[in-house]
Order: sequence, then C-alpha cells, then structure tokens
Amino acid sequence: MNIRDYIGDSEFYKRTVSIAAPLAVQNLLMSCMSMVDTLMVSWIGMVSAVGTAAQIDTLHSMVSYGCVGGIGMFASQFSGAGDERNLKRCTGLCLVLVLINGLFWFTLASFFGETVLRFYLNDDTVVRHGLQYLSISRFSLLLGSVGFCFSNMYRSTGKPAVALKVSTASSLLNVLLNLLLIFGIGPFPEMGVRGAALGTVLAQLFSVSVLITHAYRTHQPFAGSFSEMFALDQSFIRPIFARILPLIINESTFGIGQTLFVKAFGQLGREQMDAYYVGLHIFNFATFLIYGYGSAVQILLGRILGQGKIMRARLECRWHMGLAFALSVLLVSVLVILAKPLVMLFGLADPAAESLAVSIVYVFAVKASMRLYNFLIFCILRAGGDAGIIQFLDSGIEWLVGLPAAFISVFVFRISSLTLVLLIAQLEQLVRLFFGMKRVKTNKWAADLTKLVA
Repeated sequence: MNIRDYIGDSEFYKRTVSIAAPLAVQNLLMSCMSMVDTLMVSWIGMVSAVGTAAQIDTLHSMVSYGCVGGIGMFASQFSGAGDERNLKRCTGLCLVLVLINGLFWFTLASFFGETVLRFYLNDDTVVRHGLQYLSISRFSLLLGSVGFCFSNMYRSTGKPAVALKVSTASSLLNVLLNLLLIFGIGPFPEMGVRGAALGTVLAQLFSVSVLITHAYRTHQPFAGSFSEMFALDQSFIRPIFARILPLIINESTFGIGQTLFVKAFGQLGREQMDAYYVGLHIFNFATFLIYGYGSAVQILLGRILGQGKIMRARLECRWHMGLAFALSVLLVSVLVILAKPLVMLFGLADPAAESLAVSIVYVFAVKASMRLYNFLIFCILRAGGDAGIIQFLDSGIEWLVGLPAAFISVFVFRISSLTLVLLIAQLEQLVRLFFGMKRVKTNKWAADLTKLVA
C-alpha cells in the first residue's frame, strides 16, 4: 500500500472544505443547542429522568425520519419536474404518515409512560420525574411530526435555508425558555423538569407555526388546500410505499436498537446512567464533524459519478479515506483532551460519577473514530446508488452484533462496569467497518445513475 495514493491534491481539499464546512457548522450549531439544553437539566440533577423519558422521542424521531426521507425522494423529483399536483400530494401523504406515527407515540406516552420508563430504568426517582417530564413533552411528539414534514418539504424543493433558519431560531428559543422556566428567572415560575418539557413544546409550536405560515404566505409549491394535499389514491400511494417501506423499517429497527442499549446499560443503576447520558451528549456534540464531512462526500462523489467520471470517483474515494484517517485522529485527540473539562461542566454531584463519565467519553472517542469511517462508507455507497447493502450494515449489524454484545455482557457475564460494557459493545462498529470497507473495495458503488433515466 502506497500512502501517497491516499493523499489528494490541493484542489481536492479546497472543494471538500467548501462543501463540508457549511454542513459541519450547521450540525455544530444544533449540537451546541442540544448540549446547553442538557447542561441545564444536569444542574438540577435530572439527567437520567429526562434522558430515559427521551427514549420515546428517539423512537418517534427515527420512524419519522424514515417517513419523511422516503417521501423526500419522490418530492425532489416532482419538484424538479414542475409537477405541483403530485408535490402537494406528497405533503399530504407525509402528514398522514408522520401524524399516525406521532399519535402512536403520544398515546404510548400518555397511557403507558410508567411502563416504558421502568422498562429502561426501574428506579422510582427516575420514573417519578420522568413522568413529570412526559406529561408535558408528549405534545411535542405531535408538533414535531408536523415540523418534520414541512422542514422536509422545504429541503426537497431546494429551500433548505428556510428550514435551517427556523430550526436555529427554535433551538435558541428552546434554550432561553428552558433557562427561564427551569430555574424560575424573573416573573417566570420555577418549574424544574416540567420547565424543560414546556420549553421544548413552546419552541416546537413556534417552529411549526413559522414553517406553515411561511409556506402559505409565500405560496410554496408543496402547500395546497386540503383537497389538493389529501387527494390520495392507490395509484399514487402504492409505488411510493414500495420504495419507502424498507427505509422506514430500517430506521425503525435501528431506532429501537438504540433504545435497547439503554435498557441493557440501565441495569447497572441510575448513578452509572447519569454518567452515561453525560458522555453520550458529549459524543453527540462531536458528531457534527462526522455528519458534516460524510454528507459532503456523498455530494462530491455523486457529482463526479453523474459526469461519468468513474475512475476519478474511485481515486477521490481513496483520498477521502486518507482524509478520514486524519480527521479520526484529530477527533479522538480532541475528545480525550477535553473529556474532563467537558464533563465538569455538567456539575455531577458524585465525584465517582464524574470520573466514570470521563472514562465513558474515552470509550466514545474510540467509537467516534470508527463511526466517522462507517458514516463515510455509507455516504460513498449512497453516492453511487449502492444503498441496498446499507440496511445490513446499519440496523442488521446493530441487532446481530452490538445488542447481543451489550446484553450478554450485562445479563450473562454480569459485568458491572458500564465503561467495559460500552467498550465491548463497540465490537459492532468494528464489524461494520470490516464489511463496509470490503463493500467499498468492490467498487460496485461507482456507477453513473443518470444512465438509468431515459
């Protein structure tokens, strides 16, 4: 192996930075808002309560993402073809799907909230405060569903800036409302964990109101009357469902799997879960680089393949692998160096929990390095339309490797250290990396999809 084969020219790095930097900044902004939100919850000792209650929102979001992502594939093409009739029907079908999903999780939170919370972490204090949070936050499941749909339609019709601006404003409002309502600043009541939930719901209401109002005031092509959007028949629904169902299934199974990790880790106790949630949020903060860079790679390689430059795409794929190695070293180094200062921001009362959180961040640093490569692989495969294998690489390996590793460690080998269990669970990332790299090396992804369209 010649190392120089993995080093690109200056033009390559300029193009990559020009696309990746804006995407990374967008993800960084959202990560910062989420981390500040979590910080305030940690200052009142409610990390596990809110984190456990949020598992319902995680499942809701993953299924919604599958719905809107699938509809978005068709909405983009109808938009490009100037077919406003079917574009409006895409909005209607999207709203039907996400609201059915939202109502399901709303009902679950309303009537089976305690059962769900105890499934993940059977701790009376966590359950009591988690139910207080859910009693208000459950309404964000409905508002968030509508927001998902309209944000997706803006992006699918080539206006992602609208969704980004509204999302940014909503996130800032959420942080402000949480600050006022959690701690009772000025004329606002001190509501604690309920304040965190109310801040989220009000921010969601603001977001949805602005997205819908702007769509109709500016006569967006995807916004129509009730009869225009919901004129749905089988000839319209069937071909769409045939394409989007696998995506919905993959996102759903992956989301369920992610929450089952919480079930396994939750057996180790609330104190360890406090540390876990802190480490998880620090890891999520660092993923802005992973998702910003990976998304840029998909765009860059897709453009090259669309021009029929197959060999050039293969060459730049190797260059991206080299760049990803450098970025992974940088990411690990930053997480390891900043682990302790970042954990200290959360103000964990127990010194043992703080020390545990630092060690968990170290494990997440290892995960981040492999996650960067794995997401890069997903984006390379998607660039050329080789997406069929991703379901196996994504949710398949999660269920075949990651989850069994976590549950066997806790329930069979009775390992009591969350750090060690989390480290063993990273076998999932390693196996995914092995099979993903083998798939990339086949070069089956390097295809010009424009030739498939007459």
